[in-house]
Amino acid sequence: NALEMGRLFHRIYDFPKPVVARVPGPAIGGGVGLMTACDVIVAVESAFFSFSEVRLGIVPALISPFCIRRLGVAKARKLFLTGEKITAPVARELGLVDEVTAEADLDDGVNRVLDALLQGAPGALAAAKNLVNEVAHLSPSEALPFTADLLAKLRASEEAREGMTAFLEKRPPSWKATRD
Repeated sequence: NALEMGRLFHRIYDFPKPVVARVPGPAIGGGVGLMTACDVIVAVESAFFSFSEVRLGIVPALISPFCIRRLGVAKARKLFLTGEKITAPVARELGLVDEVTAEADLDDGVNRVLDALLQGAPGALAAAKNLVNEVAHLSPSEALPFTADLLAKLRASEEAREGMTAFLEKRPPSWKATRD
């Protein structure tokens, strides 16, 4: 049902670890919503995207919070109303996807993103995701109490101590992971 599908999108969006969307082809309607619930989106250059719901007599209701956050109000409004197809390069320009690769390079593109994510501390990655959610719609002065408190807490964490010590000792931190 719609509520369960919506909960799935929210679980992906709120998942404390980074989620990378690997898009090997077209994404239409709910497929676009699924990818926009992710943190980073890598798509092949031949992919295309469409919010075609209005052409079916419905609207992209469940996916709208994620798509609007990615695109902004004006771009989302146009795409929701027209249902037009957009190419992967245009989607990148609009901010709908983060990276576009040749079909043969999709896994390499995803792996580059994964390697970059693996450089981050697990707790800091989760905090960074939450930070964006908490301050996205606040003014800098409204965000200040939250951001100052967050930074103080993170600076006092074991993870931060390890990260700073590893940096000063010119070694990888103990939490640094690698892909196998």
